[in-house]
Amino acid sequence: MKSAILVFPGINRERDMARALRLISGHEPAMVWHAETALPKGTDLVVVPGGFSYGDYLRCGAIAARSPVMDAVRGFAGNGGLVLGVCNGFQILCESGLLPGILMRNDRLKFICKDVHLRVESSDSPFTRGYNAGQIIRVPVAHGEGNYAADEETLKRLNGDGRVLYRYCSPQGDVGDTSNINGAAHSIAGIVNERGNVLGMMPHPENHVEDIMGSTDGRGLFAGLVAHLDRAA
Repeated sequence: MKSAILVFPGINRERDMARALRLISGHEPAMVWHAETALPKGTDLVVVPGGFSYGDYLRCGAIAARSPVMDAVRGFAGNGGLVLGVCNGFQILCESGLLPGILMRNDRLKFICKDVHLRVESSDSPFTRGYNAGQIIRVPVAHGEGNYAADEETLKRLNGDGRVLYRYCSPQGDVGDTSNINGAAHSIAGIVNERGNVLGMMPHPENHVEDIMGSTDGRGLFAGLVAHLDRAA
């Protein structure tokens, strides 16, 4: 799997993501500066990592979404290429039009940094094939604007088309207000586009891929991508 990680001013999770990709795929990802106008040849996966691009000025991800490299990312996605956005990356994908909706301030107006539980809603996706549908995983979050919002018609389509891949839940897998950490509509933690090749999610699976971190629940996402691309080769 040949991956490319986008780097914007203020992004700070690119090395965490690079380590996870290297450990699981066995290949060193390319780092692509935001001012570039093309992706490396042969790229299989583009990753937009977490952090605070441009200091979260205007709206989170709004400036990064207009960087030169994003035109190349939109073209890559339009041709069926896999794109993963995590945390600030999710915000950037929404702001760039690659995903619907927007990420608002957490409903309690506080930054959240802790482990949370997610329910994997489907295993029929390149981004979830490393899991079983209904599986509960534990991964970290670190965000102040993770409250996913969209109009009712968009939410209806996302749910009806099976495009919600991850939801916040209790350790037992129950979805509801008590386990919805940031007020996100329908407890949404991660969604895909209509074609299913672009995923945005707020939690950080890249930080739970090694035993030393106390959980390896994030490995399934990356292992599933590797397996998907191996079968497609």
